[in-house]
Amino acid sequence: MPGGAGPADVRISVVIPALNEGATIAPAIARLAGVLGDHEVIVVDGGSTDGTAVAVERAGAAVVAQPGSRAVAMNAGAARAGGGALLFLHADTTLPEGAGAAVRAALAERDGGAFTVAHDRRPLPFRFAAAAYRPFHHGVYGDQAIFVSREAFDRVGGYAPLPIMEDYDFVQRLRREGRFEVLPLSVTTSARRQRSQGEVRTLLRVGSIKLLYRLGVSPRWLAARYRPAR
Repeated sequence: MPGGAGPADVRISVVIPALNEGATIAPAIARLAGVLGDHEVIVVDGGSTDGTAVAVERAGAAVVAQPGSRAVAMNAGAARAGGGALLFLHADTTLPEGAGAAVRAALAERDGGAFTVAHDRRPLPFRFAAAAYRPFHHGVYGDQAIFVSREAFDRVGGYAPLPIMEDYDFVQRLRREGRFEVLPLSVTTSARRQRSQGEVRTLLRVGSIKLLYRLGVSPRWLAARYRPAR
């Protein structure tokens, strides 16, 4: 079933979950104007202590205070959104040129979609490893800037209140209910977590979470065991 997001000028509501992004959130908001066309930005602040909320307001975006998991944050942002299309974006992820047109074109035919992803400033061996893994990568995750029509979001019940892997679960339910497309355009997401926690350690940790979840391990156990950064 097509997403029914509306005409080519449908408004895109960008939902950004954030925690202590005071230094990066204003530039992230400003970049959206050049690539999305008609849009609004809702930043869901999970309890920042570094002035994130003030920076968001100064940048002209809306702030929703909502502690809790990323799933809870994104549902709260969606509840505040007024656009016919929802785009869930990490604060350290940059959309490509033409992103708005690509999202609107996809939602004219489908319920939702996402972008491919590239990381900034990763060592060459890890870029090769990511490229080799991509053909076997069937899941879609939050750093790929997931987008969905408002109708489809409501129809599948939004994000399940999972403490981890909520993005994978959401996309799996969308795929069962309707048509979903991963666009050939790439977003660029920061590799700051890999740099701060170690490339190999992060690769093993994330890979273990994905594998164990698919094997049926409880998301709550995984969240308690791995304590992913928000």
